[in-house]
Amino acid sequence: MTRLIVRRLALLVPTLFGLSILLFLWVRALPGGPAVALLGERATPESIAELNRVYGFDRPLPEQYLTYVSRMISGDFGVSIRTRRPVIEEFASRFPATLELTIFALVFAVVIGLALGYVAARHHGKVVDHASVVVSLLGVTVPVFFLAFMLKYVFAVQLGWFYTTGRQSQGLDATHYTGLYVLDGVITGEWDAAWDAFMHLVLPAIALGTIPLAIITRMTRASVIEVQGADYVRTARAKGLRSTRLRNRVVLRNAMLPVVTTIGLQVGLLLSGAVLTETVFAFPGIGSFLYESITASDYPVLQGFILVIAVIYALVNLAVDVSYGVIDPRMRAR
Repeated sequence: MTRLIVRRLALLVPTLFGLSILLFLWVRALPGGPAVALLGERATPESIAELNRVYGFDRPLPEQYLTYVSRMISGDFGVSIRTRRPVIEEFASRFPATLELTIFALVFAVVIGLALGYVAARHHGKVVDHASVVVSLLGVTVPVFFLAFMLKYVFAVQLGWFYTTGRQSQGLDATHYTGLYVLDGVITGEWDAAWDAFMHLVLPAIALGTIPLAIITRMTRASVIEVQGADYVRTARAKGLRSTRLRNRVVLRNAMLPVVTTIGLQVGLLLSGAVLTETVFAFPGIGSFLYESITASDYPVLQGFILVIAVIYALVNLAVDVSYGVIDPRMRAR
């Protein structure tokens, strides 16, 4: 297990190195250079020369890259052009919101997806199975922004059950320690604040988690069907192994390996793909801030956020690899 972790961490280095090169070249390949892209309509020969001098764009490319990498390693991702705040501070202030939204969306997708996929596999070829396939197809094909607008219109505007925007109601005096509003409310015993934050999360979490739910459902269904037909399952059943133990110890455990991989990939996609959901619900996370940065050509934010999200994505994949050893002991020896 230790060798597996060390090997995966070693692979993380060239991955981030390659990504840093792509991000570096992307900004330098902008029309007119990065200075023109940053200044926009305010670009003049004098301002371009000054910005090139300040940011070091007039230096040789190898020197620029070494400076860029050294700053990234030290945690200096530059300063946001829009807010004039360090990029790392902007990320730290908004990441808890996206993390909380991702957790709720993932719980929604995993709990319902595993249950629906398993039930469909147990009743393969029957009405329940066909219904689950239809639901998963709808979940994949319906665009996120359309579903988000429909949920917002029906359940927030028309029925008034949930909130339309933000993370918490204005005027609510709540204490925040972790930045995860529901958890903060539970820790401090401010149950009204925890419930209010939860009600703000329901609709965006459903909108964000629908596609992962559909994917997890289909993967669980296919994996369980495949394992149920395996020789070792038929042998265990022939030997009289109780059905409950057979499902829990044999079928589910062996079927979970590809499902865990799928869930791990969905975590990274949820963290990096919350742009549309956060924008529709005016949710103050990294997704909505990325959208604003794209429209404002705030390239320091884009570079920094993309690199940090890539690191998180890689660490999530490492956690998935480690979980293989927990689910399947044969993986520990590799």
